[in-house]
Amino acid sequence: MVMELITSLAVGILFAAGLFQILRRNLIRAAVGLVLISNAVNLFLFSSGAYNGLAAAYTTASEQTSDPLPQALVLTAIVISMGGFSFVLSLLYIIATRYKTSDSDAVKGLKH
Repeated sequence: MVMELITSLAVGILFAAGLFQILRRNLIRAAVGLVLISNAVNLFLFSSGAYNGLAAAYTTASEQTSDPLPQALVLTAIVISMGGFSFVLSLLYIIATRYKTSDSDAVKGLKH
């Protein structure tokens, strides 16, 4: 009971911090907020699919094993989010070198 409360609080705090950072004007902080939200979603998926099995997911034990599907989904989501984050960082690098700022209001070419 207590562990579920701690996990739900951690997911809520991560999501709220990520949303707060996305709503800022600084593009670098918005990218960090994107990472925080993706980590919150991954933690939510992993905790909602958690099962109290008696053995690990990938063993040949005769006991009741844990479900490996949430672990595989979260691992895939981590890989995809890291690829997306590297793309966002490359876009931020181009914007920062072209406009010499990371403030989203100072970038004039994005409004068209």
